[in-house]
Amino acid sequence: MWKHFKGMLFHLFPHHLVSRFTFWLTRLETPLNSSAIRIFIRLFNVDLSDSVQQNPEQFSNFNEFFTRELKQGARPTDENINTIVCPADGRISQMQKYENDQVIQAKGQYFSMSQLLGGDNNYGSLCDSGNFATIYLSPKNYHRVHMPFDGNLVEMIYVPGRLFSVAPYAAEVIKGLYSRNERVISIFSTDVGYMAVVMVGAVNVAAIEMAWEGLVTPPHRKRISRKTYSDVHLKKGQELGIFNMGSTVIVAFEQNKIAWHDHFELQQEVKMGQALGHCLDTNL
Repeated sequence: MWKHFKGMLFHLFPHHLVSRFTFWLTRLETPLNSSAIRIFIRLFNVDLSDSVQQNPEQFSNFNEFFTRELKQGARPTDENINTIVCPADGRISQMQKYENDQVIQAKGQYFSMSQLLGGDNNYGSLCDSGNFATIYLSPKNYHRVHMPFDGNLVEMIYVPGRLFSVAPYAAEVIKGLYSRNERVISIFSTDVGYMAVVMVGAVNVAAIEMAWEGLVTPPHRKRISRKTYSDVHLKKGQELGIFNMGSTVIVAFEQNKIAWHDHFELQQEVKMGQALGHCLDTNL
């Protein structure tokens, strides 16, 4: 009942107003930054041992700490040409097949893949059937998102929406959560068909940056915007984007193109770069 009550409250919550304030607050350079960062580290048990900067005094503002870079080699990428790797540090919310445009969000909750991707498109079976993985990034995690597989960027789609929390309880009680929140979708052409990487916004996720575009949101716009590309190629493990504060990443492939490894469990912790699955085409 408490989960449902919190979900109802979030419908009334001024998501964008709070997130705009967070955007401003986390970029302030004040003497209090290091204290705030130390408190955050203790509250969420943040591990800075693999970060380039490890002293809270070294960060000029909170956002710089939150979007910190890792040391070279801190997240080795599985180099097997057939593997699909995890795009971010976090926990597995869901990882399975989807059919007929219906994707499981949590037990008893589903969302539309075509709606998630900004409407029907010509990218193979992505909108109808395929394999998907949802990775939830908690406040303690490394918040840069990386490529799950080699690909050529075809289109970037910005979809406006709400900024509901994406914490596990919210996925259980808010209908169509991921397809209702603000998000940035990247469509790639790969050797096994089309791949979508969706960075889903949430309350206090005050900005989403993409490696080829810079800051995409804010500003929070009212209409879907699309931009096509022909000269952006990213290798597996290469940085794709940055969450300024935490959220969720969804990766989707067309049907019968890849398979997830079957030893993973829901809510299992994963690291960026580790193998999550493999291509079904063994001729790569």
